[in-house]
Amino acid sequence: MKVKIEKAIKKIYNNELFNEFFNNEKSSGLVLIGCTIFSLFMANSIFGSQYLHTWHTVIGGQSLEYWINDGLMTIFFLLIGLELEREIYLGELSNIKDALLPIFAALGGMLVPAGLYLLLNYGTIAQAGAGVPMATDIAFALGILSLLGNRVPLSLKIFLTALAVIDDLGAIMVIAIFYTKTILWTNLFTALGVMLVLFIMNRMKIRNLIPYLIGGVIMWWFMLHSGIHATVTGVLLAFVIPFGNGDKKSTSSILQHFLHKPVGFFILPIFALANTAIVISSNIGETIAQHYSLGIALGLIVGKPLGIYLFSFLAVSVGLCKLPADLNWKTIIAVGFLGGIGFTMSIFITLLAFDDQTIISNAKFIILLSSLIAGLIGFLFLKNTLKEVTDESDNK
Repeated sequence: MKVKIEKAIKKIYNNELFNEFFNNEKSSGLVLIGCTIFSLFMANSIFGSQYLHTWHTVIGGQSLEYWINDGLMTIFFLLIGLELEREIYLGELSNIKDALLPIFAALGGMLVPAGLYLLLNYGTIAQAGAGVPMATDIAFALGILSLLGNRVPLSLKIFLTALAVIDDLGAIMVIAIFYTKTILWTNLFTALGVMLVLFIMNRMKIRNLIPYLIGGVIMWWFMLHSGIHATVTGVLLAFVIPFGNGDKKSTSSILQHFLHKPVGFFILPIFALANTAIVISSNIGETIAQHYSLGIALGLIVGKPLGIYLFSFLAVSVGLCKLPADLNWKTIIAVGFLGGIGFTMSIFITLLAFDDQTIISNAKFIILLSSLIAGLIGFLFLKNTLKEVTDESDNK
């Protein structure tokens, strides 16, 4: 049985698109770190006002920041959707028993942080921020994992990747359900009607990508004016683009392969530059003391590893799934801390959850600080845990 599991893991890991995804994400994470440091420096330098004004430049009646968050990020969500589809058909999520461990882990990693946040903020004006500590940033999490080199077991890479993808799906559902204020049903049904046409084209085995992209743009426009956040279009579009047998020549694979580098090395860095232009308050203590700040920090640093561990342990204990042979519970806890790196999705949800610019700015700062702490703890904990596993193997 153990041999079969190891073969299955190697099959997934040796998949070219999985390798490309993993390698691009870890490289993208390092680029995001650089962009974040640069943006923070510029926002707090003598050029701060000019730098901040750049992102508020009006283009087509909306700010540059708006087009990045509502336009470019739709392409990021499209890639997330394509990766999720591949996981469901061919990857870790294709076998329900194998999928249950990362599914339960992701579920715990969303519910516990949200619960801890609400514990401090229920009934306040900041209550809507419960979704902020629920998210995991794939690029940063895999980027830190990659720093540990060849000591990282294949099953751990796959577990974290599957967990983060499911986590993103959860964040997308939270955005669609809880951060929609007013729905214009005519526009929503028009967008869904376009999706239905694309689905019929899929069933008719039309493989040309161009009609799907044109349809996607039309879907995006109507979704943008429906009240539901336009980025949800990306995920919906991903599931109507023909997947076929998932080989290199399939429409879905071609698009996924094409999007990896533009998303990882252009769209996410631009998002980071635009959304981490934070003027750090001189009174950091007061910022940290806010209930929403404490809720975000507690959710990411404590809630994420606690939720991931507890729900994983529960699933394994009742026999729903098994812990891979080359992992242990210390490793799961350590990976849980990497799950506490919110960044991209947490900042994105912050922009939807709050209207007050002071709260948004403070929340972004706390997200960065909490993600840094969670990532550092996860790295050091995992480094020590993997050393123990390696030593045990050598002794055998």
